[in-house]
Amino acid sequence: MSGQPSATTRWLPRTLRSRLILILGAGLLLAHALSFGLLFEERADATRSMMLRNLYEDIPVSVALLESLPADQRGAWIPRLERRTYRYLLRPALPGEPLSTARSHEVTGLIDDALGHRYALRPRAVSATPERYEVELTLRDGQLLTIEVTPSLMPIARWLPWVLAAQVILLLLCVAVAVRLATRPLAHLARAAERMDLAGGDTQLPQDGPWEVAQAASALNALQARVATHVSERTQILAAISHDLQTPITRLRLRVEAMDASAEQEKLLGDIDHISLLVREGLSYARGASVTLGPAVRLDMTAFLESVVADYQDAGRAVVLSAGDSASHDTHPQVLRRILQNLVDNALNYAGDVETRLRMEEAGRICIDVLDRGPGIPPEQLENVVKPFQRLEPSRCRGTGGTGLGLAIAQQLTQALGGALRLSNREGGGLQATIELRSTPSSTVQHQGAAR
Repeated sequence: MSGQPSATTRWLPRTLRSRLILILGAGLLLAHALSFGLLFEERADATRSMMLRNLYEDIPVSVALLESLPADQRGAWIPRLERRTYRYLLRPALPGEPLSTARSHEVTGLIDDALGHRYALRPRAVSATPERYEVELTLRDGQLLTIEVTPSLMPIARWLPWVLAAQVILLLLCVAVAVRLATRPLAHLARAAERMDLAGGDTQLPQDGPWEVAQAASALNALQARVATHVSERTQILAAISHDLQTPITRLRLRVEAMDASAEQEKLLGDIDHISLLVREGLSYARGASVTLGPAVRLDMTAFLESVVADYQDAGRAVVLSAGDSASHDTHPQVLRRILQNLVDNALNYAGDVETRLRMEEAGRICIDVLDRGPGIPPEQLENVVKPFQRLEPSRCRGTGGTGLGLAIAQQLTQALGGALRLSNREGGGLQATIELRSTPSSTVQHQGAAR
């Protein structure tokens, strides 16, 4: 199956935590916005109803009061009659346009009804933003009176936006905490599953957390037991076959060696050696799938590499350790030594000399490089060469004595350590094999360590 995301999920974040935060956060924010939208809509309707009711009740009283007052006293009463959305002016209405909105026609009709249709109203719109219109009428003594109407919502308290923002932040915090509580057991389960021991050791996944996570851990533990049993059975079969083959191979070698020296005898001995090597490395690969790791030990990586390189140099092999970083790491020395030996032996077979190097990547991973100047590997074959019994022609053929299991065993053991093996071609020719080990909280690093 393809690992590419589908068209419906391509826009979603990659992690489950981010997706849950996005979906729950967006849903809660949408519900929050909808609630406040309905609240403010109801507030607008209430404000409109209040304004119309006040107009209907207040205007007849105010106009009747102004009619009864002498003309020289009306100006003193005008400020007392002013309201938030309308006021009275003793002047002609300003020039404007005919009324165009439904609300302005409704308000004008309400004023006319409230005054009992006793006055000839002359309404006009004097402003669109903000909406404002004036209704002119003539009192009985000929005085012009203008009613200026400015519809508006009730003003919002200054503290209200801060309260809304605090509510939104509180919602998002609650979503983040809830999602973290829901996904943290899954993350712990995933990390424990990565360290799952296929050899059937004592490393059982913890069956705690929510019921669903505990059930998944229980299922993985049962799967681990079945896989370990399966691997153990296959390993025992291969071990038995290897043991039983040793005797006939030895007898065959003795009989061939007893023959007169000839080119045919040399070919037969070469075939016997190859069969014996296949049996040994096939068994090594099978055992690597079920390797049992004991407790990790604190290891000075630079000193460890120096010891591996010294062993090769004592045997007269061209292996050197280049200057690089220094680091300490909790790992399994015997398994790591075997990985390095497989990679170095592979490089020596096809290049003749090998360079090793210790370095740290930005993500905190500890990397051990094994570099050579051999023929390299075609880019399209870099992923295939780590598969069992994969050999490249002509550089990695039977004539070199290889079985196609060296890199496969190295990758298998690297994965058992929780790391990864990367192969890449070097500029100028040659191959770079990199062992990536995840750094632990107790890992320490020093840059520019000494070279041997």
